[in-house]
Amino acid sequence: MTIASRPPSIGNAEREQRLANLRTAMPASGVDAVLITPGSNMRYFFAEAFYESERFVGVLITAERTIFICPKFEESAIRAKFPMAAEMAFWEEHECPFALIAKLLAEQDCERCALDPDCSYGHAARLFEALAQLDKPILYGSAASIIAPLRATKSSSEIDLMIAAMQLTLSVHQTIFEWIEPGMKASAVIAEIDRLHRAGGADRGNSFCAVQFGEATSHPHGVPGDPALQQGELILIDTGCTIDGYNSDITRTYALSKIDSKIEKLWRVEKEAQQAAFDCAAIGTPCEDVDKAARDVLISHGLGPDYDLPGLPHRTGHGIGLDIHEGPYLVKGDRTPLAAGMCFSNEPMIVVSGAFGIRLEDHFYMTPSGPKWFTEPQHDLYQPFG
Repeated sequence: MTIASRPPSIGNAEREQRLANLRTAMPASGVDAVLITPGSNMRYFFAEAFYESERFVGVLITAERTIFICPKFEESAIRAKFPMAAEMAFWEEHECPFALIAKLLAEQDCERCALDPDCSYGHAARLFEALAQLDKPILYGSAASIIAPLRATKSSSEIDLMIAAMQLTLSVHQTIFEWIEPGMKASAVIAEIDRLHRAGGADRGNSFCAVQFGEATSHPHGVPGDPALQQGELILIDTGCTIDGYNSDITRTYALSKIDSKIEKLWRVEKEAQQAAFDCAAIGTPCEDVDKAARDVLISHGLGPDYDLPGLPHRTGHGIGLDIHEGPYLVKGDRTPLAAGMCFSNEPMIVVSGAFGIRLEDHFYMTPSGPKWFTEPQHDLYQPFG
């Protein structure tokens, strides 16, 4: 169970195009500079997320320049991690990096600078104070409206990496189904899933893992504790990994032996709702319509409405890529039209409070002709892999 053919990592040519796309989008948003800070946006543009600490590291992007800003003593580390770091600006330990940023912006006659939406409040506040010492430039606010649309539509290279990650996680799920048995503790199952992901070629082991049995399945993200699986209990496992930073995220809900007929019925309703969401997804369809398609199925079976229980307590799906949850979202109020390259989870979970929950989660990506599954959805409550 390894990645049959690991796709190539995102290359510098694609990252240069991402920067070009950002520069094209900046004027329409009324900004002439964007400051990228550690996190997934830094990885998207420059191949490395780095890490945020009290010592500021970031990248200032203007119409003409890409300037890596870091402590002088970190120069060797930044050059090793970021091959694209051609131009750099340094600050020493006694100096203020935010004053340096303000100076760079003023020197380039930048009037409005937008900030990475993942930047911490502490760093944002200090940058605001530094810029306030000048008549201009000003901190214009978040760059989310500029960056999010760029990241929402994935390239074929990004989709290939997610296909590899999803297929690995699906194979891990299947191995666990064949291995798990009553008496096993949730922690032991999590450890085995981690080992299988690691052995299969993931960037590391699990990027996350929730293993829930019986009544605990009614809590969408689980509850504390380390229960052992009891005979006849429902099993819900939600896990994923990353390949070159791109995420997988798959949930399977199944039983090892005959279970209550109410659970059997609602499992089939869950399957129907998931398929309805997939069938609704078409180029140009607003994201919220996909959520509504799943909820309409649940309402037709007496569940809900809205977020009422028994029913679906959360959105039908989220975008996925370098972040496991990223926009746009399949939820009421998100009217973003579906476009080729967008990728989403499809997980209209059914929760019966205090009793059980059923979540079938697979992902799809939009092609010019409609949605395509990353992974084949679950077949059956008792034989999830056919």
